[in-house]
Amino acid sequence: MKTIIRKPFINNQIRALKVRVIDETGKQLGILSLNEAIQMAREKNLDLIQFTEKVEPPVCKIMDYGKYLYLEEKKEKTASKKQKSSEIKGVRLSFGISAHDLETRARQAEKFLKEGDKVRIEMILRGREKAHADFAKEKISQFMDILEKQIPVKTERELKKEPRGFTIIISKK
Repeated sequence: MKTIIRKPFINNQIRALKVRVIDETGKQLGILSLNEAIQMAREKNLDLIQFTEKVEPPVCKIMDYGKYLYLEEKKEKTASKKQKSSEIKGVRLSFGISAHDLETRARQAEKFLKEGDKVRIEMILRGREKAHADFAKEKISQFMDILEKQIPVKTERELKKEPRGFTIIISKK
């Protein structure tokens, strides 16, 4: 998923008559006419890049356009690295799951929670298992007890009866 960087106006694309100019070192040169600013940039083999639109006169900087695009792309990458989107990971329990398997699934859920993800715990009921909903709820509560001994959790969505069984969504406190 690549985000599109909005490209600013450069050189002759700038529509203002007068612009506030900053040179490549960051020193303000003042308000100049657009033609003077473009001429000054061309003498240094650089481009005039417009940074602001809403300010009157617009702020423009003399710098290499390729370098500007590179720096913007680099900023975008570091920003996307820093943001962590929490996913919903799934842990599926079966009706006849053993105590040891419950502990194994609890360790897996603990790993997901420590990574900052939410966990959907689901128990699928088939056929005659649907008649023993209380037994299924008991298995899920056993799982939650095992998990809460390892890591504190909070319930995002309460235990919910669905056509195929039960689900509950939890996250780290």
